[in-house]
Amino acid sequence: MFQKSRLALVMDDVVRIGAAAQALGVSVDTLRRWEREGRIQFERRGNSRFLKADELAALLRARGGSDRSSARNRMHGVVLEVKRDGVMAQVDMACGPYRIVSLMSAEAAEELDLKPGDPATAVVKATTVVVERA
Repeated sequence: MFQKSRLALVMDDVVRIGAAAQALGVSVDTLRRWEREGRIQFERRGNSRFLKADELAALLRARGGSDRSSARNRMHGVVLEVKRDGVMAQVDMACGPYRIVSLMSAEAAEELDLKPGDPATAVVKATTVVVERA
């Protein structure tokens, strides 16, 4: 039977700062600033910073937005571009390291008054998710 080393067991309950930043859709510098402001607390192991997994989970829940929708996949980001063409609009967003493209009615885009630079949240509700090998 394979046994984990003591170090591996300790690592199970923490996340490296870079992975935490990616999960939250913020930069490592932002997390360091949050630490200075007392919003979060990292464990230091050698020259590395680690965030407790339960603290990361709490941050993700807090940043998750409203519970008034059945959609749970929310990505906070910034509008890059809005293209309107007749009855449709294409909204390009940067959400962390990801580019999200949404097609919606031009009327909906107009109601939201979306412009490049605006903060926005992409909410994804899908019945099918395609997973590709990395």
